[in-house]
Amino acid sequence: MKKLILATAFLLYTLTTFSQTTDKEWFASIGLNAINSAGKKSPINSPGDWANGLPISAAVELSWASGFAIEQSVTFNKFSEDGIIDGVILTEDYNYISFDTHAKYYFGKHIFPDLDWIDFYGNAGIGIFSIDETNISANLGGGVLFWFNRRKTIGVRVQTIAKFALDHKESGLDNNHFQTHLQLIFAL
Repeated sequence: MKKLILATAFLLYTLTTFSQTTDKEWFASIGLNAINSAGKKSPINSPGDWANGLPISAAVELSWASGFAIEQSVTFNKFSEDGIIDGVILTEDYNYISFDTHAKYYFGKHIFPDLDWIDFYGNAGIGIFSIDETNISANLGGGVLFWFNRRKTIGVRVQTIAKFALDHKESGLDNNHFQTHLQLIFAL
């Protein structure tokens, strides 16, 4: 319960910080996510560990000087009965929810300076998630964003985030996992 209160306070602090800036670019995204909870195994070699029962994800992003941004996201998903988490067959359904805050750096302009319709980024941050219990994670990931117009007001992005549970040895199902997103992004 303490972790949930801490996460809620952190989320409210982050949103308050977002609301105090007015001259920056704001973006929102909504889409789908899939979770691979293979623990220490490779996420590519264990396709049976994927969860995509209620795959909703949404985020708000504030970008500012020189390709830096901060993002607050929420994701929902579901592990179904007879699914697998870290090699354990589930005997009931489990809902997944996470709140993540990431610092992002868009570096695509350094790789492809003449292509303004594609951008690559890396992100790092912290999150709180729950499957059976609540756990805090250190997150590291990246993605690619494809813009549909030159003004960069609407696009689609694909990203993968590795979530390292801080209390993974005692957490049971709430362990290390990967989360992949496919989202529509638009300027606010």
